[in-house]
Amino acid sequence: MADYTPPLRDIKFVLSNIVDLAELATLEGFQHADPDTVFGALDEGGRFMAEVVAPTNTIGDTEGVTLSDDGIVVTPGEFKNAYRAYVEAGWGAVPFPPEYGGHGFPWVVGIAIQEMLTASNMAFSLNPMLTQGAIEAVLLHGNDELRATYLEKLITAEWSGTMCLTEPQAGSDLGAVRTKAVRQDDGTYRITGQKIFITWGDHDLADNVIHLVLARTPDGKPGTKGLSMFLVPKVLVNDDGTLGRKNEVGVVSLEHKLGIHASPTCVLAFGDDEGSIGYLVGEEFEGMKNMFTMMNSARLSVGLQGLAIAERAYQDALQYAQERRQGRAVGTEPGTNSLIIDHPDIRRMLLTQRSYIEAMRSLIYTNAAAMDIALNHPDEDRRREGAELADLLTPLSKAWSTDLGVELTSLAIQVYGGMGYIEEAGVAQHYRDARIAPIYEGTNGIQAMDLVGRKLPMRGGEVVREFIGRMAALDADLEAAGDDLATIRSGMADAIAALSDATMWLAQRGMANINDALAAATPYLRMFATVTGGWFMARQALAATDALRNGGEDDYLKAKIVTARFYAEQLLPQAAGLLGAVKGGSDILFKVEPEWLGV
Repeated sequence: MADYTPPLRDIKFVLSNIVDLAELATLEGFQHADPDTVFGALDEGGRFMAEVVAPTNTIGDTEGVTLSDDGIVVTPGEFKNAYRAYVEAGWGAVPFPPEYGGHGFPWVVGIAIQEMLTASNMAFSLNPMLTQGAIEAVLLHGNDELRATYLEKLITAEWSGTMCLTEPQAGSDLGAVRTKAVRQDDGTYRITGQKIFITWGDHDLADNVIHLVLARTPDGKPGTKGLSMFLVPKVLVNDDGTLGRKNEVGVVSLEHKLGIHASPTCVLAFGDDEGSIGYLVGEEFEGMKNMFTMMNSARLSVGLQGLAIAERAYQDALQYAQERRQGRAVGTEPGTNSLIIDHPDIRRMLLTQRSYIEAMRSLIYTNAAAMDIALNHPDEDRRREGAELADLLTPLSKAWSTDLGVELTSLAIQVYGGMGYIEEAGVAQHYRDARIAPIYEGTNGIQAMDLVGRKLPMRGGEVVREFIGRMAALDADLEAAGDDLATIRSGMADAIAALSDATMWLAQRGMANINDALAAATPYLRMFATVTGGWFMARQALAATDALRNGGEDDYLKAKIVTARFYAEQLLPQAAGLLGAVKGGSDILFKVEPEWLGV
């Protein structure tokens, strides 16, 4: 298994040529985030993740987490030193406001740091990721007292956070949540109920764990409209900011999972006796509304997991292919034992991994930058454009990237052959770890339904039409680039035509028959994301071509053009192939009776 090497050059290439970090640095509050400063921070962040966090990945998978007899979650020993170093270095504070101890960088810079952290150790990275959600909840919806009490410790990562949403009977249907919250005379609430699948719900790395809990007050209506959000600390905080007595939050059990063995997934019990003490976050009955304000960043962070773990698996597969000898490559002397990277099918698998990874990175970073624009640009129209773009790209980032995370880690195992199926080789862990991401933060089917049900109708469909038009407008630049990018140009033209056809069909049929739209949702999302990925790869090829013309020979830039061509010639055609699935309608799905499926 290869040591993790942060893909710093590609990260910087995307930030410079796709995202336009220099423009973000002109926004109020981000003036210190100029490219030179950011790139210096990324270099140090990459060094830290590779040297401090990445070595804990296999250890964590092997040791896992345990629940002691007295209800304490015990993490792998090496995690404690790594987490302490993470807190001291301040990496969790990168994208948060300086007034609460943050470093005040754009969200896209935090995403770049988060990619390297996640690739280093996905299980470990889930702790800071969940803390980000808690920070956002308190920052956006908490009152002054909650912000003063909890934000700084969360931002420094001295305390960690969770999102406590679902319950045994609820699953993705949060309207079925039964956890209760009863207001007390002092304004606090007593919380009683049980929550499941709580990532890093308890652990021994931080002094306190801050839970954001969805619960129903006595007057709460059935369904999601009756839910409110509450902050429930593991340890209560005294008026002077010191830690007081333990709150009534207990770990019932730990889940035994396919992967991310070092990430404790807890069943939590709130209030076995008098009830956990909780504090209302935002207004009563606005729990789901508050959750949705955090949803874009949470889903983007999960999409990032697909990118990061695919990158880590690709690095392993590439090293193995450059070392393993087997078979005789075409054109070599009889008796030659060739490196497997000299065989066409191995190269196909490696190029598939690399080109998808480069497309995902551009998509996710663009999504994050759109959030920065939406929140920070002084011009109202630019803020609206940023918000619309972030809304549109988020289901693509989350679903496509996590689906690809599973597919590409599987390809990495295939490069290894039989050795990849052996745990000692290490690459199987990536596959096991990646499998949860398509389920996190709303399954990928839910993301597809969100795309066709909420995102396509935005502004009467104009948001999607404008975005497709923006992709189509790149044709002039591709034409000007000449024969070198001709296959990218023709591939994009065919793919955009298919996407436009599918979008028009959905706009017409989706209104008439909702089942047709829902049946089309998953293949449509795959088509939309595949074409969008092609657009990003085409832009990268243009940028690399310009750089080569201005700077002479550079293998990285040459490889960038090859991966873009490979994407256009061998991956992008899948988009047109999905048109039949999109336009197939729902009738065939209901031609079979449920009991027939077991015949």
